[in-house]
Amino acid sequence: MENIPQPSDSPYEVGQRVRIYLSDDDIDAQYHGLVCEVIGDDPDSLGDMTGRDIDSHHYRLRRVETGEELPLSFRHEDLVPESEWPVRE
Repeated sequence: MENIPQPSDSPYEVGQRVRIYLSDDDIDAQYHGLVCEVIGDDPDSLGDMTGRDIDSHHYRLRRVETGEELPLSFRHEDLVPESEWPVRE
């Protein structure tokens, strides 16, 4: 059975490095595996609807390799701390 990396239990901070973790059938799957730096957190009201505060976090990212800001933002559940990659068995 494959170990699946999990998002952090707490919000990511500006400057923290993360990897994008998306399924192959996700519309933005081309970003899967990219190492990025969090450059902003634009919270919304999703956490109010789900009852989980962590769901409100919506991050703007900069690709570490190129310094380029990604053209879209990602939810907390789509990010894994870089230290958790690769998956350890």
